[in-house]
Amino acid sequence: QVQLVESGGGLVQAGGTLRLSCAASGSIFRINAMAWHRQAPGKERELVASITNGGTTRYADSVKGRFTISRDIAKNTVLLQMNSLTPEDTAVYYCNANVQGWNLLHRDYWGQGTQVTVSS
Repeated sequence: QVQLVESGGGLVQAGGTLRLSCAASGSIFRINAMAWHRQAPGKERELVASITNGGTTRYADSVKGRFTISRDIAKNTVLLQMNSLTPEDTAVYYCNANVQGWNLLHRDYWGQGTQVTVSS
């Protein structure tokens, strides 16, 4: 019904930048919020950043000042600009969206994940 497709992951040197993109498609009436999570090997999945349809953003302490989340409502797309990357940022990054369908029901959807690898 709803699909999230991430792009922009890859390999980057420490101190470099990456820009992740997530586009939602399908039966969507409104996206209430979108977020990026990440999971590194041996660690639990953690929230990296989120943004509401009102533009309110929140960030994990570990990425504050380095990452910026933004949303293009018209395109059902969320972006994550990642600057000053370190090896600790290496993880699979997952896009998440809270979607209100045309049936007016709310559900969370997840993308397939995109690998971010930061070399030292």
